[in-house]
Amino acid sequence: MADQTESSVVVKATIAEVMSVIADLPHYPDWSDGVKSVSVLTADASGRPETATFVIDAGPVRDRYTLAYSWGAGGTRVDWRLLEGEVTKELTGSYELTEADSGVQVTYRLRVDVRIPMLGLLKRRAEKVIIDTALRGLKERTEALVGGR
Repeated sequence: MADQTESSVVVKATIAEVMSVIADLPHYPDWSDGVKSVSVLTADASGRPETATFVIDAGPVRDRYTLAYSWGAGGTRVDWRLLEGEVTKELTGSYELTEADSGVQVTYRLRVDVRIPMLGLLKRRAEKVIIDTALRGLKERTEALVGGR
């Protein structure tokens, strides 16, 4: 199993506001570089996505994959795992939200493996770029929606 990469950022918003942006998968192309489209296939009784298909174009990696989501009790965590992918053969991740002095600390954990040969070091670097880009986009999107408290 591949190693996991993680990083965090503080967002000036409430946990509910950040989680609302995270759960709004169809709008990921608005703030997450490389995500071209997201189609929610199934949702739970609360309307949160249970399965969704992503189309990505992240430079050398283009893929279409389907993820399954698990929303943690208390609204502070979401996990996902790969159901199927064309290039991606493993993808697990999570967002975990905790209260911070100036907002919400968002910790993003990610493990990715692809079918094309790639050195472990390059995979970790790619994961780091994905995480940092997503966290920056999530922070900007959330703060713009809530008025950047």
